[in-house]
Formats: sequence, structure tokens, C-alpha cells
Amino acid sequence: MAAINRDPRTAPHGMRNDALLAGALAVVDTALALLVNDGLRPDALGWSLLLAAHVPLVWRRRHPVPVLLVALACIAPYHALDNNHTAPIPATMVVLYTIAATGTVRRTLLTGTTVLGVTLIMNALTNPDGVVELLRISGWVVAVLFIGIDVRYYRQYVAAIVERAVRAERTREEEARRRVAEERLRIARDLHDLLAHSITLIGVQTSVAAHVLTADPDRLDREAVAKALDDISDTCRTARGELRTTLEVLRAAEHGDGRGPLPGLDGIAHLAETARIAGARVDATVRADHAPPAVGAAAYRIVQEALTNSVRHGGPGLSIRVDVYEERGALHVSVTDDGTGPTAGGIPGFGLVGMRERARSVGGTLDAGAGAGGGFEVSAVLPELPVLSAPPPSPASSAPSMRREETR
Repeated sequence: MAAINRDPRTAPHGMRNDALLAGALAVVDTALALLVNDGLRPDALGWSLLLAAHVPLVWRRRHPVPVLLVALACIAPYHALDNNHTAPIPATMVVLYTIAATGTVRRTLLTGTTVLGVTLIMNALTNPDGVVELLRISGWVVAVLFIGIDVRYYRQYVAAIVERAVRAERTREEEARRRVAEERLRIARDLHDLLAHSITLIGVQTSVAAHVLTADPDRLDREAVAKALDDISDTCRTARGELRTTLEVLRAAEHGDGRGPLPGLDGIAHLAETARIAGARVDATVRADHAPPAVGAAAYRIVQEALTNSVRHGGPGLSIRVDVYEERGALHVSVTDDGTGPTAGGIPGFGLVGMRERARSVGGTLDAGAGAGGGFEVSAVLPELPVLSAPPPSPASSAPSMRREETR
């Protein structure tokens, strides 16, 4: 079955196998010429033509039509000399089968017509009364050609099945690679969301403690230093808890979805409070009764990242306004500050990229840039209707947190 399924032109060691086949057919045809005693045993020239007709069979896979022409050039005079007419039949049938199995139907029909025409001419010259013999030979020729055509179509069918299987396997591999890439992006985004805010607060609180220590060493405000250090300690504990929660969610993914509860609009007030602890004046307004979990989580993360960037880059005396409201079936998110903005030449981070990914995950859009009156502004529109083509929202831990980036 493997030999039948495989295209003979691509089979390994094809020429060697054809040479062995030609030798075997020469032995068989010689035996037929000797054993089938119809009084027409070949003479010396007949033997030469009979054996010479087998030589081109070595190249039957690569050049089937030229091989047939050369074979007919030897077999036609062989029959015309009234030698044993049975002996060349096996070699002729092998060549005809090869043409039918490797060529088109049109070429096969033309070849069959040519062979039958030559057969009619030879039979008319050597045996005018052999109608039964002519029918027998014609029947063999037609049968062999149809067998070759059938085998050819069967090989095409098998090749199509194999191609579909390969294409399906390739599709599965591409899907697996895509899912791995999405999972890596999801993990990176989660770690950024859960830890960035804590690191930013630690940096701000450390700066406050350092300023208190160095501003007036003679009048050291121990209470302010202790409060700053306590805030740093609390932030470290929160970061440790958030990291632990993230790792637990990722480990649970092998037994289920592993996404954990999503933060929502009710956590925005906590985000505003953490920004106030960092020294900013925050005015937060949420005018939305409810939102789908995925949309609420996206809004929470966008506000979180925008506040983190404002606290980090806004400078002293920073004022931030957060406005979240529903309008025309969409949740609108706006975060505006009056800070100095990021310093030029900073290392680009992933904050804006992450916010845009959050917005796109629910079919929304996000714009970010310098505000009309200075500072920086982030605005997003998140449709509250489900978007079927959007990828699933990224998971988050149950504890609200605030992420940050190195620069906007």
C-alpha cells in the first residue's frame, strides 16, 4: 500500500528498482518466448529486438512517453517479423501502466489510441483473420490503462488527505504558539499591573523620608520619618501579598482558567487614596452604576496606570482629576493632571501599550498625550456591550493595586 500511495516519480531508488524490474521482465518475456510454443519462436534478430525493448524501462518513471516510443520502435518490427507475439506483452503493459499512473487522462487516451492503432496495423499484417486475438490484446490494453488511471486518482486522493492533515497540524501548531504568546503577554501585563504601583509608592515614600532626614538635621521630624517608614513597610507587605496572589493564580491555571476575580469600578476610590498618600491631590468621580466585569476591570487598570504615571512624572503640587461615567452605551474614562510630564530622553516603558491593550481587549479605544491646558491626559471609551471578536480580558488579583511604568 505504501508503494501504491506514493507517487512513483518521488519514490527512493527509482532508477535502481526500474533496472531490476526491467531485468525481471526480460527473464519473464524470454521464458514466455521459449515456453509458449506457437511455432513463432524468435530468431536472432527477434531476440535482439525483444531484449532491446526492455532497456528503456530503466527510465520509465522519468520519461514514460519516450520510453514507450522507443519500446514500440523495437516491438513493432518484432511483431512485423512474425515472432512470438505473447513475449513482449508484460513489458508493454508496464509501460502503459506507467503512462496512465503518472500522466493526465488526455495523454493516457492518446497513448491508448496510438498503441491500439499500432496493434491493429501489426495484426492486419501478421494475422488478418485473428479477430479474437485482436480483441484480447485490445482488452488488455484498455484494462491496464484504466487501472493506471484509477491508481493515479487514488494517489491524488491520498495526497489531498495528507495535505489536509499537514495543514491541520500546522494550524494547531500556530494556534499553540499564538496561545503561548498571548499567555506570556498576559503574565507580563499582570505582573506590571500588580507590582508597579507598589514600587512607585516605595520610591516616593523613600524620597520623602530622605528629604525629612536631610532638610534640617537639627530639627528632625521623627514622626514624619516614622510615618514614611511605616508607609514603606505597608507597601512592601502589600506588594508581597499581590505577588503571592499572582503566583497562586498562575499556578491554578493548569487546573482551570486561573483568572481569579476581576477588579472593578468600586476599586477606583482606593486607587485615588493611594495616589493621595503619594502626595497628589486627587479628585475622583465615578458616575456609573454598573459595568460588565471585563469593562470594569479594563477601566480600573487604565485609571491605575494613569495615576501611577501622574504620580511618578507629575512633579510637586500635583493635581489629578479622574472622571468615569456612562454615555451612549459606553464607559468613558478620563484622567487628567497638571504636572510637568515625563522628562525627555526617559527609557520607554510599557504603560501606554498596556493601557491600549486593556482598551482593545473589550473593543474600546484609548488616547493619551499632552492636555490642552498642560499636564497629561488619558481618555478611553469602552463599549459596555460584549465584543465577540475581542480576546478575553487579562486576569487580575482580588486586591486592588496600582501599576506603573518607567516612563509614559
